[in-house]
Amino acid sequence: MGDLKPVDVAFETRLRAVLPDPVFRPLTPAYQEEPRGLFRGAGGLVLAPSSVDEVATIIRECAASRVPVVPFGGGTGLVGGQVMPDAAPVILSLERMAKIRAVHPSENVLIAEAGAVLADIQAAADEVDRLFPLSLASEGSCRIGGCLSTNAGGVNVLRYGSARDLCLGVEAVLPDGSIHHGLKRLRKDNTGFDLRALLCGAEGTLGVITAASLRLFPQPARQGTALLTVRNPSAALDMLAMAQARLGQGISAFELIKGTGLDFLRIADLGGAQPFAARPDWSVLIDLGLGAGQDPEAELATLFADAARAGLTDDGVIAQSEGQRAAFWKLREDIPLANRAIGVISSHDISLPLSAIPTFLSEADSALAQLGPFRVNAFGHLGDGNLHYNVFPPEGQTVAAYADRRQRVRSIVYDLVQSYAGSFSAEHGIGRLKPEELNRYGDPARLVAMRAIKDALDPCGIMNPGVIFSSA
Repeated sequence: MGDLKPVDVAFETRLRAVLPDPVFRPLTPAYQEEPRGLFRGAGGLVLAPSSVDEVATIIRECAASRVPVVPFGGGTGLVGGQVMPDAAPVILSLERMAKIRAVHPSENVLIAEAGAVLADIQAAADEVDRLFPLSLASEGSCRIGGCLSTNAGGVNVLRYGSARDLCLGVEAVLPDGSIHHGLKRLRKDNTGFDLRALLCGAEGTLGVITAASLRLFPQPARQGTALLTVRNPSAALDMLAMAQARLGQGISAFELIKGTGLDFLRIADLGGAQPFAARPDWSVLIDLGLGAGQDPEAELATLFADAARAGLTDDGVIAQSEGQRAAFWKLREDIPLANRAIGVISSHDISLPLSAIPTFLSEADSALAQLGPFRVNAFGHLGDGNLHYNVFPPEGQTVAAYADRRQRVRSIVYDLVQSYAGSFSAEHGIGRLKPEELNRYGDPARLVAMRAIKDALDPCGIMNPGVIFSSA
């Protein structure tokens, strides 16, 4: 921790003199855990401010006393950025800052505080016949401040972009306690450095986002979903190109699913009934959002017929109701839960140039087979090149039996990703899990610039120490 100091009784006493009692929260296990169980907090003081001014007071006091701060949203992050295992920090929870401050339907803008749950923002947009398209498996519990701080992706990036792309402006408290009043509703603001873009994706290392102006979109008049088999990943890419040529921006999501994932769903009794009598080796989940004059079921039927004639698919199901559409998505969204039930040796959130994906999958599988008889479940957002390439022990064997090969598995996967000019972290971020990979694979000039920005904005190093930047 260097010169940083953990929370102590004297520091808490000073805070109680300047903050109201409701800000202070008990340190429950929820603030000390993260979903994968890779990190556990070492204690700390939980503070839940109700205003940006209270956040600013907390940050100023922490800066003056050199006490570390861990911003905390919904606690759903997958790289350990929400817990600090080596010291007792201030755990700054945004849970009491959960208001929808304003909705401007004619401008397609919604302003929400950082603690607003993603599903509540989606519902607020829906109430005025608008769409907020960020969609994640954790949307019922993740909070928008965390989504922005990690630049969350999700299933609709293909059409709408990631969290950073959906944000027009932010209100934030910087590491010295000053408030950045950046809640603009503008599409164009060419006035120098873009702090919005910098804070989105900084994982709480450059300040605390307290509110955001978010982009809304018209609701698609008609939606349609299909689950289609494909021969292999190369055929899936050909089908994606065929669909884009026909439907353009009408494609909201295009997900790749390996048969292994369907097997895991059955083993874990998740996902509900599967639509195929014979489990396909590969399939794609396609989601359309079209205008009032278009028929999504007819478009999907035409796509299936064209793809079948081209030899890309030989089976498929088109959703005939909202219930069936939801059932298809449940299959896809329950795959991570099934992975957890099976027990993963190593998970990899990677992105690749689209044309490299089929070759990467073949080469990665072959390289890992030389190391051990692993099972691989590859699935994810094919439309934007983001795969979750996860490695499991052979059936009937335990993760512990292969723990000594975990780092070698990671190196094989990430070295191959690097060789294809991909990214070892597509949407989950760096957190405390991947700083070493960032140092190894990151562009040196970019790393120097990032470190300089961090040092300039947070000279005391109080903001989420150990996240993105290694302790060394």
